[in-house]
Amino acid sequence: MAAVVHKIRVDVETSYLDEQSDPKERRYVFSYTITIRNEGRVPAKLLTRHWIITDANGKVQEVRGEGVVGEQPHLKPGQGFRYSSGAVLETPVGSMHGSYQMIADDGRRFDAPIAPFRLAMPGILQ
Repeated sequence: MAAVVHKIRVDVETSYLDEQSDPKERRYVFSYTITIRNEGRVPAKLLTRHWIITDANGKVQEVRGEGVVGEQPHLKPGQGFRYSSGAVLETPVGSMHGSYQMIADDGRRFDAPIAPFRLAMPGILQ
């Protein structure tokens, strides 16, 4: 079987930022650390991001923009890029998912999906 030409793997770690949150004001702050790895055969550059953030009340925020944390990483095969960012919700539980829009050095544009992941205040989910 031939190796996949265009493949980006996305791994996520999350944490609740107690010191920045204020539940009385319905402010729950979370950080997430993303590791993007090029598992394909062609170098590719991250152009834009698209996030869909949903809280427990069903409120949806969409975020679109260029790059991530002010950068548009260019990843050679096997290379990774790691960054941290954050989200503020009005509920102690929520979820995020989305995609990165990539362009490979062969000119092909493709999306790297970001599977849904949970943001949750510790102890809120059993």
